[in-house]
Amino acid sequence: MELIIIGVVIFLIFVLSGVRIVRPTHRGLTERLGKYNRFANPGFHWIFPFIERMYRVNVTESMINAEPQEIITNDNLNARVDAQVYFKVKADEESVKNSIYNVNNYIYQIVNLARTTLRNIIGTMTLKSANSERGKINAELHKTLLEETRSWGIEIVRTELKEIDPPSDVQETMNKVVKAENEKVAAIDFASARETVADGEKRAKIKEAEGYRQAKILHAEGDAAAIKLVNEAADQYFVGNAQLLRKLEALESSLANNAKIVIPTGSELVNIIGEMAGVVPLKVGK
Repeated sequence: MELIIIGVVIFLIFVLSGVRIVRPTHRGLTERLGKYNRFANPGFHWIFPFIERMYRVNVTESMINAEPQEIITNDNLNARVDAQVYFKVKADEESVKNSIYNVNNYIYQIVNLARTTLRNIIGTMTLKSANSERGKINAELHKTLLEETRSWGIEIVRTELKEIDPPSDVQETMNKVVKAENEKVAAIDFASARETVADGEKRAKIKEAEGYRQAKILHAEGDAAAIKLVNEAADQYFVGNAQLLRKLEALESSLANNAKIVIPTGSELVNIIGEMAGVVPLKVGK
């Protein structure tokens, strides 16, 4: 009886030791006596203990840091460069096999390949162009990694240039240049604003001058019209009567000073004044 219990226990241990669960985020490779035997998708699997062995491979997207490094640029400046690489092992059987059998520790290999590629790319560029052409560097790095890892069963999703830091003295100089540029832009903006205000004031003064000029013109036109009427009246009533015109002007001057003048009834001057006022003098019978 005891032997049976012991046998059952040993059997259970044997069975349970061969149980393998593959999660949806992984794929499995099963080797038998050191040779590839079968592919394991997510779910329950059982391997023969001590004879078979399963390797699980993560197929989700992962990120690795290429680690900061000092790179000498084309203008002989030491730039501190860091980048990140996003990748994943393809989920099909052939790709998972390649990630295990075609490369030794693909994470370590990707890091070193990225560092070498960055040195080759940035080493041909000046520090200024490297900072302004990050997209180009990312594109070249991604292209190189994609080609070099093609046989590893790996897909390089994207690469991100994390930083390109110049030496501290160069950085200080660059900060001063940026500050000077900002001050220059601010000064130009202020000058433009003042110019706009000056233009507004100039236009306002021009409008004011035009209004004053128009008023003077209208006033002059009014004076001209009045003179014209006087001339027409003179032509109508005083043609050939210069002496009467002089008398009328003297009368106007005297009335302006509130003087009283007695004019004989029936004189020519009374007749002229009455006719101009629209009053017809009464005719006195003889």
